[in-house]
Amino acid sequence: MSGKLYVVATPIGNLGDMSERAVETLKSVDLIAAEDTRNTAKLLSHFDIHTPMSANHKFNERAALDRFTGALLSGQSIAVVSDAGTPCINDPGFFLVEECARLGIEVVGVPGSCAAATVVSVSGLPSDTFCFMGFFPREKKAKEETLEYIGSNRRELYVFYESPNRVIETFETLAKVFPEDRVALCNDLTKLHERIYRGTVTEVLSELSANPNADKGEYAFALYHEPAAAEESSEEGISLEAMLTDIMVKRNCTLKDAVNILSTDKDANPTGRIPAAKKEIYQASLNLKGLF
Repeated sequence: MSGKLYVVATPIGNLGDMSERAVETLKSVDLIAAEDTRNTAKLLSHFDIHTPMSANHKFNERAALDRFTGALLSGQSIAVVSDAGTPCINDPGFFLVEECARLGIEVVGVPGSCAAATVVSVSGLPSDTFCFMGFFPREKKAKEETLEYIGSNRRELYVFYESPNRVIETFETLAKVFPEDRVALCNDLTKLHERIYRGTVTEVLSELSANPNADKGEYAFALYHEPAAAEESSEEGISLEAMLTDIMVKRNCTLKDAVNILSTDKDANPTGRIPAAKKEIYQASLNLKGLF
């Protein structure tokens, strides 16, 4: 009979969040597959756990599959843990769980801390449904695709992780497209100096930029995107989509260029004024894309 694979959540900061079941599971298994054995060693020492460990991180988790599944099939039980929080939620563990499911090896969840779920619960934003997006993209193209994805959808709560080194840059990017979207930015959840910034993207960016210690601790945030209802941009009933099309034809430019022109150039608007927030113009551009 094969052993069991236990997917064990560990604290994201406060060791008081470690459950009794998690401690007992880590004590009872034959092996712990750890994202970083050095970090997990500190956790095990605190709870007087002496189970042997083996590395299971993003650089070796595919190569280690046969070794772990072989041990499981021989009757041993293994617990997989990440450095903090719940394995497989933007952390290693998925490939092992997937392979165990394929082989018919029993997989048991030992739930506990999860930064994404915690952000949603404390955000104060509508959360009947939400979309976890992992870390906010670094590359320009990936950023654009993410912003376009958010802008093209209906009301939704989007959850991201971010590092302290990039959090201000990320909010500067968001402020250009979704300045009025509501957000809850959490820093060092469950730790001594936990802090939550709330407000519009622009307001949170301002508060964050004024904090000299903004580059410390880990971040996660929830962004609530609620597209503006389709509006007529003038008394004459000229839609934003029509304005964008007119600019592209008359100036022989791309849709992206037309968005920038309409956002900043009053001469491009037949009513002689900037017609709407850039977010609404961006949404109109997405509507146009959907027609082709």
